[in-house]
Amino acid sequence: MKSNRKHNNLNGKQLRYLRGLGHHLKPLIILGREGITENVISAAKAVLAAHELVKVKVGNACFLERQEAAEAIAERTGAQVVQILGKTFLIFQENPERHAKQKIKLP
Repeated sequence: MKSNRKHNNLNGKQLRYLRGLGHHLKPLIILGREGITENVISAAKAVLAAHELVKVKVGNACFLERQEAAEAIAERTGAQVVQILGKTFLIFQENPERHAKQKIKLP
């Protein structure tokens, strides 16, 4: 499932750095019974633009497997899956329009 995403080649050091940043984040997107809807995708795009690194939780009512959900959201938003852990996963998408002081600086 290859895509033309800009950052589909984060190296191990960058992934570890992003996982460290994401450890304390609270999930900003929660997948429910409806799964991945257009509203979820548009919300995910908006949250990614604002934060670059986002934690997503797969709710108990969601019928999707976490791996499947992570790949689907990443594919549809142009983000990259950083980590899948338990019922949550982290996605990252650099936003070149964010102010330099707010951008996540990858090692």
